Amino acid sequence: MTYIHEQPDWPRFTWDRAGLSVKLAAVRHRQGKLLGRMEGIGFDLRNEAMLRTLTSDVVKSSEIEGEMLDTGQVRSSIAKRLGLEIGGLVPSDRHVDGVVEMMLDATQKYDQTLDAERLFGWHAALFPTGRSGMTRISVGKWRNGPMEVVSGAYGRERIHFEAPEVARLNAEMARFLDWVDQVPDTDPVIYAAIAHLWFVTIHPFDDGNGRMARAITDMALARSEGSAQRFYSMSTQIRQERSAYYDMLENTQKGGLDITRWLLWFLDCLDRAFDGAEIILESVFRKARFWEKHGAANLNDRQRDMLNRLLDGFEGKLTTSKYAKIEKCSQDTAYRDILDLIDLGALKRDGARGRSTSYSLMAG
Repeated sequence: MTYIHEQPDWPRFTWDRAGLSVKLAAVRHRQGKLLGRMEGIGFDLRNEAMLRTLTSDVVKSSEIEGEMLDTGQVRSSIAKRLGLEIGGLVPSDRHVDGVVEMMLDATQKYDQTLDAERLFGWHAALFPTGRSGMTRISVGKWRNGPMEVVSGAYGRERIHFEAPEVARLNAEMARFLDWVDQVPDTDPVIYAAIAHLWFVTIHPFDDGNGRMARAITDMALARSEGSAQRFYSMSTQIRQERSAYYDMLENTQKGGLDITRWLLWFLDCLDRAFDGAEIILESVFRKARFWEKHGAANLNDRQRDMLNRLLDGFEGKLTTSKYAKIEKCSQDTAYRDILDLIDLGALKRDGARGRSTSYSLMAG
């Protein structure tokens, strides 16, 4: 098997520029339209949309690698670092903070040089204990051993890809980092797609390569817009299409230097990420309309916190016992709070009764 990085002309990528031109123009139009729309809304709504986008980006990028982060911790960590005032802040552990710091460094400092020391800092932030799970890894430096991407049970492993050998890493990363900080000689979105593929191909670290590749992609997309504000998430969309994402990467690694298919997939995925941005924006508007209607009501802190949790996408059904546990009050107090919110027209009782009674937000 000859991998893409073993091709004689590596890394001189080629693609069908004419064949991609229509798709690229359409994606760039949607990108500009979304940014223009966000500029037209209020400061608070824009910050809420960005906070939701960044939270989803961090959570979903980790999910792609099979790691589940606490959404509340991620949201709180991002809000603290961006100086955003939100209710319901919770303490975040150092691992969550590290992932958030990496992503914010990539997007908020998108115009700064990406060099080896910066990447080493990202890697150290991802693995603050020096371990990936139970395994000790080399942190803040290039890997010192071979790298294979495999799946399947022990004894029946399937090798998807073999990265360049260790002896090539210094030269490969020097060439990649030199290219990253040049003024792109192609469209910046195409540049973002190439950066993702190129970094994943080198796979320079013991672990965390996928998350760092997606952070580099976010940095490149921010550069394409000249803005640190993020209102769509490639990682969230890739999470929904994880199987296709891995298949496309594997096929590209085993192909030649014509990466047209990878670029087309990337553009299509980005286009679908804009659909996700529209969903987030509608949710933000819904929250704003809700508080325009109920903001003047005489609500206690527990009620306001729970309503915001519901508006932000509370998982599962809200019950009296859940309310009591989250808001740290008795079930009698929780029940009275809920009845008040029903009388206000903010909550409604769902179909089931008795102990299984649940509640949800009123529409509109």
